[in-house]
Amino acid sequence: MEKFELKYGCNPNQKPASIYMKDGSELPIEVLNGKPGFINFLDAFNSYQLVKELKEATGIPSAASFKHVSPAGAAVGTPLSDVEKKIYFVESDKELSPIACAYIKARGADRLCSFGDWAALSDVCDADTANYLKLEVSDGVIAAGYTDEALEILKTKKKGAYNIVRIDPNYVPAEQECKDVFGITFEQGHNNFKIDESLLENIVTENKELSPEAKIDMIVSLITLKYTQSNSVCYVKDGQAIGIGAGQQSRIHCTRLAGGKADNWYLRQNPKVLALPFVDDVRRPDRDNAIDIYISDEYEDILADGAWQNVFKFRPEPLTAEEKKAWIATQSGVTVGSDAFFPFGDNVERARKSGVKYIAQPGGSIRDDNVIETANKYDMAMCFTGMRLFHH
Repeated sequence: MEKFELKYGCNPNQKPASIYMKDGSELPIEVLNGKPGFINFLDAFNSYQLVKELKEATGIPSAASFKHVSPAGAAVGTPLSDVEKKIYFVESDKELSPIACAYIKARGADRLCSFGDWAALSDVCDADTANYLKLEVSDGVIAAGYTDEALEILKTKKKGAYNIVRIDPNYVPAEQECKDVFGITFEQGHNNFKIDESLLENIVTENKELSPEAKIDMIVSLITLKYTQSNSVCYVKDGQAIGIGAGQQSRIHCTRLAGGKADNWYLRQNPKVLALPFVDDVRRPDRDNAIDIYISDEYEDILADGAWQNVFKFRPEPLTAEEKKAWIATQSGVTVGSDAFFPFGDNVERARKSGVKYIAQPGGSIRDDNVIETANKYDMAMCFTGMRLFHH
């Protein structure tokens, strides 16, 4: 297939639209089902690069959940804990495959933002992964391959219209890439910068202890940031992104946004949230929305008479501000990565409130000494990678 015609571009008025290779060669993909759109393919190609690099850097099957050309979540496929199974609504008692665990964690980082996502898998999509995807609202998936069983399952989604794309895992993009903006062509070298443990050797804080798990979390954060619209900050724990702040003009707003998402991820593990008395036939999106509102400052909206009856068997007690603050304070061992330097120590101060112990950032601010001093105050370990990861 040398050219794939699209219904329209980013918006319905942007026609005609298509994808093709500039050199006239065949596209490195095969559409196995559905008809992906312009934004679908943007998500597919950015997300696949992320998971492919993450698998190469860690050796662990990896997955991502993309929306509007930025990841809502990304993760490596470590086994799910009992609590994770509860907050990600995994009902299977059997041991799941690593690639299924990776996608479940990626999808679970921010379930609201993952609604209608594009899924990316570093490994062949198996039945475990397909069965979970079948339950979620999703636009499509890209992987290097699919088992026959997985393909059969996925083809039943969206009344048979679910988008399924297979990509050649050996495809290598051209060294130079171009894009047009306002009729003007921009050209640059493809971002081939390799992210691995060698990038974490310059530890600038007094605390220089990095566990193997912390190194994986740093790699997850940095590779995720490489494919997140800048400015961006990413919080990671146990091999999965738990809060991603994308496309903000201010670094501190990135840190706050991502930190707030990380706090919400952790609040979902609070005993009161785990015990919410949902009605038996509640839809998954309705359940996700109810949890999001319940743990927010607008909790009265879901607990009001006439509202709670739609999702709960009985009216649950609210999770108070004091309870939320106390619970978030027990969070620990979190890593935060930034796609450019932290200009002030206020970013470190905000990150600390979400349990951050490890930081990976390029360094290079004229106030690096203040940032390092702030990290030392909280006994954090911080690496200066020396490499900016802007993505636009």
